Amino acid sequence: MDSKELIEIFYFLEDTYIGEYIRSSIWLFPVIESFHLIGLGVLGGSVVIMDFKLMNLIFRGTDKIYILEQTRRFFVLGLSLLFITGVPLFLSEAVKCYYSRAFWIKMISLVIGVLFVYFVRNPLIVKKDGTYMILIGFLSFSIWTVVAASGRWIGFS
Repeated sequence: MDSKELIEIFYFLEDTYIGEYIRSSIWLFPVIESFHLIGLGVLGGSVVIMDFKLMNLIFRGTDKIYILEQTRRFFVLGLSLLFITGVPLFLSEAVKCYYSRAFWIKMISLVIGVLFVYFVRNPLIVKKDGTYMILIGFLSFSIWTVVAASGRWIGFS
């Protein structure tokens, strides 16, 4: 698919009923954005707690599997809220997103972050122990920092 076909898809998505409705409302975009940021806070909080635990910065006397069990549901809740609110936000400004480098960085790093959590970080927490867990925590935290920072930068681009 070349970029001409892709931009046509983005124009189509922006012209959907949901995109038009959000753009025509004065309050709807900020309300959805508020819930999007709450989702980011919930997901970000779960990531920070687990990753800082892996880096031995917090909860040094607590088992890492216990922390994982406590943060897992908040990660899923935050990710779900981000998805539920992110789709309509995207539909309201899809063409802007197409031209935004920050949007593409966010989407790529979001996919990498979710895959890393489910296929690298969490399985290693359950199966292994060792000093390299500090590196795993640092990598995870770094990926999610890119997601948050690039998401914030979309508003400036």
